[in-house]
Amino acid sequence: MTPPDDQFRADVAALDAADPLAPFRARFTLPGYVIYLDGNSLGALPRDTPSRVASVMHDEWGTGLIRSWNSADWIGAPQRVGGKIAQLIGAQSHEVVVADSTSVNLHKLIVAALDARPDRHVVLSEPGNFPTDLYMAQTATRLVGHGRRLEVASRDTLVDQITSDTALVLLTHVHYKTADLFDMAAVTAAAHANGALVLWDLSHSVGAVPLDLNGCHADLAVGCGYKFLNGGPGAPAFLFVAERHHAALCSPMGGWMGHARPFAFVDDYEPAPGIDRFLCGTPPILAVAALESGVDLHLEVDMQVVAAKSRALAQLFIDRVEAQCAAYGVTLVGPPRGAPRGSHVSFRHDEGYAIMQALIARGVIGDFRAPDIMRFGLTPLYLRYADVAEAAEILTEVLRTEAWSADEYQVRHAVT
Repeated sequence: MTPPDDQFRADVAALDAADPLAPFRARFTLPGYVIYLDGNSLGALPRDTPSRVASVMHDEWGTGLIRSWNSADWIGAPQRVGGKIAQLIGAQSHEVVVADSTSVNLHKLIVAALDARPDRHVVLSEPGNFPTDLYMAQTATRLVGHGRRLEVASRDTLVDQITSDTALVLLTHVHYKTADLFDMAAVTAAAHANGALVLWDLSHSVGAVPLDLNGCHADLAVGCGYKFLNGGPGAPAFLFVAERHHAALCSPMGGWMGHARPFAFVDDYEPAPGIDRFLCGTPPILAVAALESGVDLHLEVDMQVVAAKSRALAQLFIDRVEAQCAAYGVTLVGPPRGAPRGSHVSFRHDEGYAIMQALIARGVIGDFRAPDIMRFGLTPLYLRYADVAEAAEILTEVLRTEAWSADEYQVRHAVT
């Protein structure tokens, strides 16, 4: 491996020394031999989370038993943690609730939006949107019936395809592969001008880029708890419904936690007022506690500072990879230098899967998205500039030596 020059090392060291977020790295459990560039898929473990979950297990569950639904306010956990997430996405506390998975929440809000626009037939999205978003739109429109259907349009023409027959525009704010970023305010305004609602998937946005749902007059949103929020594998998701829609929209999943009087135990469903109507089953308290720990950590930081470091990390990584790896067939995917982007960087290569496996074997953990995308998450709270620089050097060496061609790196795992 050709080492970087002394001036470059000094410049990188200076960036880390001046980093206002540097102290947050110690707030996470990170193996010393790993450069973790996959926080956009699964966030690292906050150091406070094990003790927080242990307290819920041993004290609240072990000692309080069922009394803890009241004494530890388990029953209010979805709203409490939702209110904290609201501070990260530019919403009011009573507009956000933690519930279920992103996919389930997409189903709830797609069907609710279609019910609210009974004379319209189209859910409009873009090709290449995150698969679960498209799958849930396909199945929800079939379930509702009456000619409802999913249509897709490229992001360059999408706004022009919003018509009087569009009930809902369904988009992922930060594209999961490319990190391309939609102009939320502009797209929402265009949809509203045509009488349509907009549902934003914030899974690759929350905790990574500044958000202002109410400032953009957003209608609906969902988001993931286990990526940048560091809520743990399979962490609960959240959903947002703007206050102005609370009375008109109703969840298609009338579970008992979404009932106006869940402990009256009556036979007929009566939706709860406000955001609570979008609850469904009993909240997973241990998982919500882990999520709350990650969210609490994010509330200590300024998202503008996080975004600034994300941009700087991306610029450093893109510059080094393009300078050193372009000769080996690596090309940047998504926003060019200096353009708005999410907090990950993607490169394309015909042997992307094998290259990523070789990187992982060398302690640089990113991920692969078919057919040929190597994706590198840049999580500012625990990633150093030196980590990004070293990752670029290791990638260069893997390509230069064709280490990726080894047989063990050709085997496809179930999770890529």
